[in-house]
This record gives sequence, structure tokens and C-alpha cells, in this order.
Amino acid sequence: MSAATTPPLNDVAVVGLGVMGANLARNFARRGLRVGGFDLDTEAGARLAALEPTGQFDISGSLAEMVARLERPRRIVLLVNAGRAVDAVLDGLAPHLEADDIVVDGGNSLYTDTDRRNERAAAAPWRFVGMGISGGSEGALLGPSMMPGGDVEAWQRLQPVLEAVSAQSESGPCVAYCGRGSAGHFVKMTHNGIEYGDMQLIAEAATLLRRGLGHTAAETADIFSVWNEGELDSYLIDITADIFAAEDPQRPGEALVDAIVDQAGQKGTGRWTVMAAIELGVPVPTIAAALDARALSSDRDLRTAAERALRAPAEAFAGVTVDDLRQALFASKIASYTQGFSMLRAASVERDYGIDLAEVARIWTAGCIIRAGFLGVVRDIYRASPELPLLALAPALAPRLQAATPALRRTVAAAALAGIPAPALSASLTWLETLSTARGSANVIQAQRDYFGSHTYRRLDAPDVPVHTDWPRRAR
Repeated sequence: MSAATTPPLNDVAVVGLGVMGANLARNFARRGLRVGGFDLDTEAGARLAALEPTGQFDISGSLAEMVARLERPRRIVLLVNAGRAVDAVLDGLAPHLEADDIVVDGGNSLYTDTDRRNERAAAAPWRFVGMGISGGSEGALLGPSMMPGGDVEAWQRLQPVLEAVSAQSESGPCVAYCGRGSAGHFVKMTHNGIEYGDMQLIAEAATLLRRGLGHTAAETADIFSVWNEGELDSYLIDITADIFAAEDPQRPGEALVDAIVDQAGQKGTGRWTVMAAIELGVPVPTIAAALDARALSSDRDLRTAAERALRAPAEAFAGVTVDDLRQALFASKIASYTQGFSMLRAASVERDYGIDLAEVARIWTAGCIIRAGFLGVVRDIYRASPELPLLALAPALAPRLQAATPALRRTVAAAALAGIPAPALSASLTWLETLSTARGSANVIQAQRDYFGSHTYRRLDAPDVPVHTDWPRRAR
């Protein structure tokens, strides 16, 4: 082929042209970029071109061919399933990459896998970036929130193109360097853990509106719509209003949500969040309760049998108003986000990530699943006080949490008496009450540990001195 007919090289390439990959490729193309690509499904390129007829796409038949058609230094984004698939693609790419080529893993990879891949790239001429992406398929097309981490020079070279395709908020593009090493995927994992908590809390509030207060689906939709105009303003509250307003096409006049089997799926990031929190020694009870609730929901047959064998008589749901539920939900949201940001703060120190918590909150204000007006408040809090030990203690939040606590107490108590499970609301209240109790119950635990294991304890009147007691046995 002559030079006159040689097609121009591509600006960026996407490996994995499923829903997310195809939509991100379309997003790149809409910004005027020539987009290369590869997928094991040979029909993926045709589907992509049909979805975006004006896009400049160049889908290759092999990874080697795709790499050869890219401008140097190359920019390649992987959107394949987390785990072995990422390593397989890296194995396929590595022989064809040159100095300063950049490979971005944009999937939901476990951060420890990203650590391992960073080590691999450090010994190679090419560069690697682990980057979380949130926003779902629509976000990938219209502008997601993106969380890159690791190689800072690679980020700087990627920054212009990533800022062009990211969501845009009033404070700028919703993409920022999240920190060293595997910080990008750790931040995304934590985002997903907070998302688990948010979703479960909203589901519990909706259930209490329906089963507790007796509201119809349409009324519940209206309530969520009103809530979305205030401090609970968020994407998840907004779509929940849509969900309760939707009519079942097979049962006219009935709510579609009432026809859905109550078994919640999960892909593992919630579990990873809880496991990472345990390793860091950071309590995340709201997120853990949300994870447990999904696990319990998965076995409907067991729950049906347990309802017959174990269900005890319950009282009526009483003493709680719609506004109590709103306040309980907001208080629990503060609890859940405090737990998530405490994880990020601890990981930043423990793993030397150097995470800017204000920037994380900023890039979550648009594009991602947990986007909410509340995150603008969190952003401003951490900008003013980057070393704040606990988000809930911020002057902008502490009085609001304190004021909402009585409503949360009433809600959890009424739900318990009525036999309506509210695990995430309950966990949020327990976290708050334990956190705000200066003298708790751990003195008894320390005495027990010393009794059977000689682990010692410290006295209130001499807190720096470990003490062991040969505990006397009472007369039996």
C-alpha cells in the first residue's frame, strides 16, 4: 500500500468491546479520536459501527495488528472481565509493546491483582495504570467517573483524553489521579462498597414505607421524588423513584417492582471491600450488613422454610413518620460514607497510596453510581480539613447527624418490634451509638481475655500500665 493510501494511525484502542467497552469506544469517537479495538467476538466491530455510524473505528483481527495501528506512545484501555482475562490480554500485548506505551486496566480488578501487574510493568519498558470506572454502560457512553492510580507519568499522558471523556461536574472533569500503586482500583472497590450500603439503606427505607406505613408503590415513588429535592439528592434516590413509578406491563395497574424476585445479585466488590476493611482494622458495619443482606436474599427456599419455622409474632409498625424515615436514611448515609472514607484514609497510610480524599469526593459528584449532592459537602469538608480523623465529626455534619439520631432510633426500634428486617439501618445506628459512647462494654471483654489467656488489661487510674490478675474463682 502506498503512503498516500495508508490510513492514519489510531489515537487510542479499546480491548473488550462488550457493553462497557463499546460505549467507552463510542465516547472516545465522539471526542474526535480515531479508535482502534479488539474483541474475541468477531462481530463486535460491526455492532459498534452500527451503534455509532459516524465514529472512526478500526477494529483489528489480532492484538498485534491493533498495536501496530496505534500512534506512539500507544494508549490501550482494557475492559475485560477481572482476573485471568486481564493477565491473558497483557500476555498477548506485551511482545508488541514498546517503551512508554500505556496499558490501562479499566475493569473491576481486585487491588492486589493490580499490585502484581504494577510489579510486572515495572520490569518492562511499557507502563501500566489500574483505573476504576463507575457509571455503568450509560456512564461509559456519556461520561463516567474514572479513578486512575499508579504510574503518575502515565496518568499525565492519559489525562487530556480521560478528562475529555469523563463526566463533568461544576468542579471539573470527574477523573483524577487517585494515588500510587493500586490506589485506583482500591478507590473503585471502596466506591462499590459504599454503593452496596446506599442501595441496601434505600431498599430498607422503601420497604418501611410500604410494609410499615402502608404506602402504595406510586406514593412511595412520590416520596422518593420529594426526598431527591433535599439533602438525599442522589442518582440512586432518583432512580428508586422511577422504579416505584413503573407499571408492570404484564399486570396493568400493578407495580413492576412487586413482581421482581427478592434475590439480589453481586459481583464480588462488596465482599472485597469488607475483607479489605477487616485487614485494615476499619469497622464498616453498614457496608457489611448490606453484603450480608444480599447473601441472605440469595436462598429463597431457605428463607421460606425459616419463615414457617422461626417467625415470631410481631407488633404493628408504629411511632414513625415519613420524615423520620428520611432522617434515618440521611443519618445512615453519613454513617456509611464515614466508614468508606475511613477505609480510604487508612489504606492511604497503610499502603502508601497518598489518596487525596477531597479529590475522590469531587470525582464522585457526577458520572458514578453513588453521585450525590452530599458528596459536594464531603469534598468541601476534606478540602478544608484534609487530616480530619473521621468524616462524621466534621462541623458540617456532626450537628446534622446528632439531630437525626432520634429518628434513626425510632425507626430501628419500630422495625424490630414489627419484625421488618432493616439490617443496614440497624448497623448504622449500632455504629453510631458505639462510636459516641465514651464508656462501652470492652472492659468486660478485656477481663475475659485476661482471665482465660493472661492477655492483661489497663486500669482507668493507670492507663499506661498493663495489669494481669489471677482472677479468684467464686464459690460453687
